[in-house]
Amino acid sequence: MTLPLLKPAVFAVCLIPLSQLAYRAYSEDLGANPIDTITRFTGSWSLIFLLTSLAVTPLRRISKWNELIKFRRMLGLFAFFYALLHFSTFVGLDHFFNFQAIGKDILKRPYVTAGFTAFVIMIPLALTSSAAVIRRLGKRWQQLHRLVYVAAFAGVIHFYWLVKSDIRRPAQYGAVLAVLLGYRLVVKWSPTIVARLTTKASAVRSPQNLVQSGTLTTKETKIT
Repeated sequence: MTLPLLKPAVFAVCLIPLSQLAYRAYSEDLGANPIDTITRFTGSWSLIFLLTSLAVTPLRRISKWNELIKFRRMLGLFAFFYALLHFSTFVGLDHFFNFQAIGKDILKRPYVTAGFTAFVIMIPLALTSSAAVIRRLGKRWQQLHRLVYVAAFAGVIHFYWLVKSDIRRPAQYGAVLAVLLGYRLVVKWSPTIVARLTTKASAVRSPQNLVQSGTLTTKETKIT
């Protein structure tokens, strides 16, 4: 499938969770506590899309499929979209726009504080995702968007503190985030290791091309 056809397909796939939630609401299948179901559902998918967007660069460098980078912004925006639904549920359905109670929750409940922190960090990241803003900010855009790791960490902590007992899912998200962050640190401090991983991936895809091209250069292992 070519890129012009693949991007709309990925966009449609990203809307599947929303469609599932809407169908469950229509079918009155949200359980005994519909607000809690919506809150957890949208929060989980926000984290999933956020971690998926962070995985794009490592996958692109290891697989050498450079077209993957064109999906990172879409995935990041969908992460913010589901985070916005998550926060809107908290404000509108859970607290009925009682901003005094919302403020108390944010200040007194650690898991709410962590979740609110993640959401606030994601706002400027979403607002500066357009090509025009990227060109205008230049290197400052990269510095700003490194905060996405802070948002992801705060999101995982928010989920971990929320569930209290069954921590399997937040632990899984935390493990994925740790791997992604570890990859970034390895790229920064040991680019040779990343070059070897990329070389092995290329060998699996095309051994003949690997022999002809040789090892990857240091320039190819820098983070964009």
